[in-house]
Amino acid sequence: MENANSFKFQKITIIGVGLIGGSFALALKKKKLCGHIVGFGRSEKNLKRAKNKKIIDSYELDPVTACKDSDLILFSTPVGFFLEIAKKIKNSLKPGAIVTDVGSVKGKLVYDIEKILPDKIYFVGGHPIAGSDQSGIDAASAEIFKNAKCIITPTGKTNKNAMKSIISIWKTLGSIVTIIDPYEHDRIYGAISHLPHVIAYNLVNTVAEIDSSYLLFSGQGFKDTTRIASSHHELWRDICILNRKNLLKYIEVFIKNLDEFKKHLKASDAKAIERDFINARNLREGLG
Repeated sequence: MENANSFKFQKITIIGVGLIGGSFALALKKKKLCGHIVGFGRSEKNLKRAKNKKIIDSYELDPVTACKDSDLILFSTPVGFFLEIAKKIKNSLKPGAIVTDVGSVKGKLVYDIEKILPDKIYFVGGHPIAGSDQSGIDAASAEIFKNAKCIITPTGKTNKNAMKSIISIWKTLGSIVTIIDPYEHDRIYGAISHLPHVIAYNLVNTVAEIDSSYLLFSGQGFKDTTRIASSHHELWRDICILNRKNLLKYIEVFIKNLDEFKKHLKASDAKAIERDFINARNLREGLG
């Protein structure tokens, strides 16, 4: 197994041809890292459009057929479908095939997928920190991974050559690769990604509960703050369920901070409020 710069995958299967799966296909084509790309998904209409847009070369409506003889299989459906798909395709994969993913949850899911797949099939967990609140192939772009972080989450069982190939792919696509333990990944992204999505969804719902007509007066500040509430609901439903243990802990911390702010507000404690705001501002500006 050579690195991605010299190894051309003859057949690649994209399971879930949406924003990230479609972008991955386009980026691979642009970098000439693939021969034939076949797509699989639940909507034949979407798959036909992906083929017409030359994002994929062909498509199948059966995941087993789609994965037959593939060198590389990418899981890019909502994470709640990963285990079901792994079980369906496990006996159709050729020895030496690499299976990877772009899911926002790792942790136990990585170990569960490893248990399902046969010994000579190599799974490498991956999570490109790319995308937007937009979804679907119309938003797909070959440039989406350029200068974006990509997290690789190996376990003690991860095949080293397969991992090198996956790392090389992401680096060739322009990503900045970091290796993190699967459970640590979920602790980190539970705090900096999953919690903010939950807050954004609930912030919109809260304003609507106060008075839905107020939403008509939204300025850029509210739109910026809640932009991620436009993210795909099915995708984020699965992420929240699979990372619920971390999310529940972080929600409690968030509630504690809101309660503290509530106390300051009740007491008209301007200094405490200002102190909290300055602290948050300094931390935010440190992100660049």
